[in-house]
This record gives sequence, structure tokens and C-alpha cells, in this order.
Amino acid sequence: MKCAKLMTALVSASCLLAGCASGPADDKIQIEIVSYKPEAAKVFEEIQDLFNETHDDIHLTINSPNEAMTILKTRFVREDYPDIVAIGGDINYSGFLDAGLFENLEGQPFLDKVKEGYRTIDKQLEFVPLEGDYAVPYVANAAGILYNRELFEEHGWKVPETWEEFTALCETIAKAGVQPLYAGYKDTWTTLAPWNAMAVELADPDICQQVNRGEATFSEAYDLTAERIRGLLDYIQPNPSAYGYSDAATAMWAIGSYAIPQIRSVNPDMEIGSFVMPATDKAEDRWLNSGIDLQFCVMEDSPNKEATMEVIDYLCQDEVMDLYLADQGGISCLKGDFAVPEELGDMKEYIESGKVRDFHDHYYPSEMAADAMIQTYLLDTSADAKEKFLKKFDTEWQRYNRDLIRRLQEENQ
Repeated sequence: MKCAKLMTALVSASCLLAGCASGPADDKIQIEIVSYKPEAAKVFEEIQDLFNETHDDIHLTINSPNEAMTILKTRFVREDYPDIVAIGGDINYSGFLDAGLFENLEGQPFLDKVKEGYRTIDKQLEFVPLEGDYAVPYVANAAGILYNRELFEEHGWKVPETWEEFTALCETIAKAGVQPLYAGYKDTWTTLAPWNAMAVELADPDICQQVNRGEATFSEAYDLTAERIRGLLDYIQPNPSAYGYSDAATAMWAIGSYAIPQIRSVNPDMEIGSFVMPATDKAEDRWLNSGIDLQFCVMEDSPNKEATMEVIDYLCQDEVMDLYLADQGGISCLKGDFAVPEELGDMKEYIESGKVRDFHDHYYPSEMAADAMIQTYLLDTSADAKEKFLKKFDTEWQRYNRDLIRRLQEENQ
């Protein structure tokens, strides 16, 4: 009885996603997109309606359900595939690609519109290097340091470009009686924000692949990242693990652009700026920590490949991108004269030049709980805290990636 009820619920959910209850005319090709961003449901509905108004032979349905990744994984197991998925550039994408679920889009004209930096990021997300392109990066986010422009202007503080300048600025801010940095490490995932922004500058972008191939260790590669993220504690409010993401920020916050709405909810009038994390000793060695927040992938089993390509080509039109950005914000992964959010103005040269590197945690298995390991390390006051943390990082990586590592070793024999 329980199994029957479960199957009924799954079928009902699938019908809801596919629009079974009240479908459009049968003479049109039906294309379904499932998006993992429920917060973008309204703008996707608008894009869907505009597409349908201008296409006589294709009917597009864009679904943005809550818990979309869970729903997608359930549908994949049942071989009930949508035509296109709209997902992030992270380890979920890597896993789906490794399972052979996505169509090779190599040679499609719309790929020429994608900035090379984000195409490179997608290639680096492949567990095993593949020929071709399997996603169309659409919108990205960025992480570094968000700061209070008014405070900086009032005191004449300059945006730092190196680690030495950054720590000196923190000292100056503290002497002015202002808390330099804020952290909400009670929410463990926030530890990944400064970690990622530093790691993209202090470690190789393919370090996870190097470790998988047995060519490197995290103990060596992440040594300086671990040292400098701990150095931030000298300038963060006392006991940062007692504060959460929803608490107010101060002069600076090592977090991503996704936190801007949170700051606005606490201080709607704050003039927010942002700059690339200055974790390096040389200004020219800095990289913007930017990852793919949304990309489109065509399912390999879609029976309507030509129509799916037409849909994606439409989504890549300038006016459609403008519509999405106006509603959701973010950074366009497509070439063109698209607006960069005012708050990210200090990052604009990196965005436009494509000097971007992906979030390192996009490669970390969720079971590894890297955020909790970082939080524990930052709370550890023992003399050998860094060594213990890095050793555990290597150990846990081997544990949760053992099948992939074994596979890579067998293929390279």
C-alpha cells in the first residue's frame, strides 16, 4: 500500500512538472525545461510566454519547482527526462554529466556567445575530460569582499590590492573604532565564502583534479589558504561562530554577491561596494571568484533536439538575457553589453576580461562537509590546528572520491 501511494505521488509530481493536466495543442512540439531556481519562477514564466507568443511550432514549458534537484534525480532514476535542465555549475552538474545524461552541444552557434572564462570553468567541472561542450553557461555570481562605500569614503580608506594592504587596512579600520570584518560562521556554509575567494588565487584551479590523479596533496596546495583564512580572525568580531548569516554586517564582509539582498534587508540604504579578495602578495595575481549560477543542458534522450536548440538560441538573445538580469541580477556569462550590478562595479574589469575562476567547493562532495571542517579548524586553538585540518582534508577527500580516483587510475594504466 505504501509503495502504491509513493508511486502515485511520484506520478502526480511528474505530471505536474510536465503539464499533463492541461497541455497545449497536440500539433506543437512540446519542450520542457526544469529549472532549479524557484526564485526565478516569475521571470521564467514571462520568458516562456514570450517564446510561445512568437513560435507557432514549439510550445515551451518552464517549471521551477521547490526541491528541483531532488525531483530531477527522481525523474532521472525513472528515465522520465525533461528536454532541458537549468542547473548550476557545481558537483551535481559533474555527476549528471559523468552519467552520460547530457547532449554534446559542440558546434552550436549559441556557444560562440559564451565568455571563454565560463566555458573553461565548465570543462574543469568534468570528472573525466570529455570532448565537446555539454552546457551553456548563462548567469554567474561573484564572491570577494562586500564593503560599506560610505564608511570608506568618509575615512578615505582605499580598496586594497594585496594581502599586506588588506591586513594594513583592517588595522586602520580597527584603530578608527570600527569592526573591520564580519563573519557569520554559526552557519557553517559561510566559511566557504572566504575560503573559495582565497583558494582561487592561492591554489591551482585544477587542484582537485591533480589530487585525483595523485599528482598533488591538499596539505601542500591549501597551506597558504588555510593560513590566511585563519589570519582573518584577527579582524573579525569575537566568537564569529555565535553569529549567523542573517546578522548585520559592518565595514567589510567576505561573502558573495548573493548576500547583497541580505544586507539590504538589514540596512536598505547602505551603499554597497565589492572588490576582489586581495589574498595574494602581488596585485596582478588576483582572480575573481566567480561561478556559474545558472546554465542550460540538453538531455541526451530528448527526442526533439532541433527544437531544444531553437529554445536555447532564443534564451541567448540579448533581450531575454536583459529580462532575466533585470529580475534576478547576477553577471551574464554571455558576451554583450549587459549591465553589471552597481554593487559589483569594482569587479567589472575582471568580469569583462574573463579573469574568473570557479568556487573550489563546486568540486567537493557534499558528504565531505568541507564547510564544517573549515569551521572546526577556525575554532581550534591548538598549535597544530592547521596541520590537523589539512591532513583531514586529504583523508576525507580520498574517502569520498575513492571510486573516481580508482577509475582514473585504471584508465591511465
